[in-house]
Amino acid sequence: HALRWEREEVPDDPLERRRRFGHAWEVAGRLRIRSPADPPGDGRLPELVIESAAGAFGTGAHPTTRMCLELLLGMEPGGPFADLGCGAGVLAIAAALLGWEPVLAVDHEPQSVVATRRNAERNRAAVDALELDLLAVAPPPAPTLAANVPPPVHAALAPRLAPAVIHVIASGFVEAERDGVVAAYAGFRPLARLGAGWQAVLLERAP
Repeated sequence: HALRWEREEVPDDPLERRRRFGHAWEVAGRLRIRSPADPPGDGRLPELVIESAAGAFGTGAHPTTRMCLELLLGMEPGGPFADLGCGAGVLAIAAALLGWEPVLAVDHEPQSVVATRRNAERNRAAVDALELDLLAVAPPPAPTLAANVPPPVHAALAPRLAPAVIHVIASGFVEAERDGVVAAYAGFRPLARLGAGWQAVLLERAP
């Protein structure tokens, strides 16, 4: 069969383009993420509506975010949760809606904290967002942490984890950096790993 081409005029307005050709992401067949400019899904999956910290539409697209969410979805919810380097807050918001409580989100960028608060309100999620420099201040002592941050930040926060921390979802690094990041979390063992290029690892404090 011959290929058939169809022409369609592309709108000048970026919001209209997004509405017409927008993207949303499904994670592990259990969660859907979209921007405020994307149309709602068909109702099959719970849905998060997330606007990025920079004001550009769409988030949840990066492989590290999706892998962290997939690892989070595989855990039994419960107890305090902290999202370290929260960005637009998608991990914290997902954790709150899944059943972790209380949920804290921290980032060193003020606009990320503002975006997280706005997105938490949009999704009716109970999330407390604070500005915090993880290179200077010890991480919150929540039993479950997510840290989607670069390797130097992992190296700084890992030795300062409180004894209360049991599980860490770690991402923000590539395969060549994975062993070094895991080694920084002395006393923790990897339970699960995702990724080919970008990586995400679920760590558990060894007994």
